[in-house]
Amino acid sequence: MPLNLPDGLPAIDLLREENIFVMNETRAAHQDIRPLKIIILNLMPLKIATETDLLRLLSNSPIQIEIDFLQIEGHISKNTSLDHLNTFYHTFSEIKENKYDGMIITGAPVEHLPFEEVDYWDDICQIFDWADHNVTSTMFICWAAQAGLHYHYGIPKYPLEKKMFGVFNHNHSELKLPIFRGFDDVFRAPHSRHTEIHAEDILNVPEIELISQSDEAGVYMVIANNGKQLFVTGHPEYSRGTLSREYQRDFEKGLPIDLPFNYYKGNNASEDPVLSWRSHANLLFLNWLNYYVYQKTPFDLHEIK
Repeated sequence: MPLNLPDGLPAIDLLREENIFVMNETRAAHQDIRPLKIIILNLMPLKIATETDLLRLLSNSPIQIEIDFLQIEGHISKNTSLDHLNTFYHTFSEIKENKYDGMIITGAPVEHLPFEEVDYWDDICQIFDWADHNVTSTMFICWAAQAGLHYHYGIPKYPLEKKMFGVFNHNHSELKLPIFRGFDDVFRAPHSRHTEIHAEDILNVPEIELISQSDEAGVYMVIANNGKQLFVTGHPEYSRGTLSREYQRDFEKGLPIDLPFNYYKGNNASEDPVLSWRSHANLLFLNWLNYYVYQKTPFDLHEIK
């Protein structure tokens, strides 16, 4: 799929090296196509890596997509240059009058804090409310999934005794559900988190549906409002080496960290990681774009309610 990306975005060259077709704004302006407009609220510390990971998955569709990146106004990123953010990211005040076909909200390294103590909690709640009326479908990933379920439906999070870290098997509730079309009976996805949500809390809220979980990693996917909201507690967007970099980072800091489960060849950190979740990650994003965004969004974005 032709991804329409801002001129000069570093991810363009990284994705072209992987033979993924992307186009910049200049070329896209000459095509008479109404692209899907997707906005990504990127809360991850290594923003360029996350941009590349998400764009890699969004590229697996015949639909042209126009991407905007969103940052929290006033929040200082320690790991991404101010020049990059000023060049490629919008603030909420700049886009709040816009409508979007889809939105992705990423995870964030703030799990140790109660939601209300996160310094940008009020800002993200404002964005959650805005998305309800200005976006056809929103995908919440990892911490954002927990935060969205807490804010919209009162679902609590619980601390884990040790980090849920690795690649785990998952199953699903219903293969006929559009988000799972083409999935195998069992599929893998990475997790990297210190907190969890409990299935029984979800089952007590009739407005939401638990559609995928793991025997080891617990709740994985929850859907609401016929796909207007999709909550994914893991990291399907992760590239091959992301868990390895996280492991090395924590190990070098002397933090308590186990080897990521079911990840390295022979469970040996000196061996290469095994990439065993990419095909289902591609299907997840393709199905979300097709069945919950493209098939449901109005041609005139101003009709989104």
